[in-house]
Amino acid sequence: MATAPLYSAAGESIGDATLGDDVFGQPLRIDLVHQAVERELANRRQGTHDTKSRSEVRGGGRKPYRQKGTGRARQGSTRAPHFRHGGIVHGPTPRSYEKAMPQKMRRAAFRSALSAKVADGQVRVVEALDVPEISTKRFVEWLGKFETDGKTIVVLGERDQNAWLSARNLPNVRIIVAQGLSTYEVVKNDTLIFTSGAVSKIEELYTG
Repeated sequence: MATAPLYSAAGESIGDATLGDDVFGQPLRIDLVHQAVERELANRRQGTHDTKSRSEVRGGGRKPYRQKGTGRARQGSTRAPHFRHGGIVHGPTPRSYEKAMPQKMRRAAFRSALSAKVADGQVRVVEALDVPEISTKRFVEWLGKFETDGKTIVVLGERDQNAWLSARNLPNVRIIVAQGLSTYEVVKNDTLIFTSGAVSKIEELYTG
């Protein structure tokens, strides 16, 4: 069985939490994890970039100079691509970057990424998250008890407004509910802190 350090709500170590192998004890599949992360980042792109071709650039309707007798190359418009302020050739135009990936593969990638974090000792489990008031200072003190390193994400079973407001100004800390956790979020964060409720929710969603 996969295990992770277990802490009380006060941040005291009280042993190890047992995690389901169906979700937290899977073999590493780098190929699936890479594909899932690539898909998520691609699907976040808006694809609204646009450049103007010579037919869309304003001006240039008049022939700049006569066809013959000047000694220069013939030109029909100052909005041709080789002129300053001219149109752009083969520039980006609006498009969709959306990538597809079967649900079965996405779920397998998520379980693989979580399992790798557990194997590397980067997962912590806390019995409950008790944030009675909005206080960034107290939240930082509480977080320091978990020996976190680098970017940290705290995964909750349900939304906690006080916790979210307490952590929102911390540059390397993020609060998220279990349903919103993705493969990319798992990979990019160095330490993952789950509440017991979040572990149960994830096991419920991704078992089978």
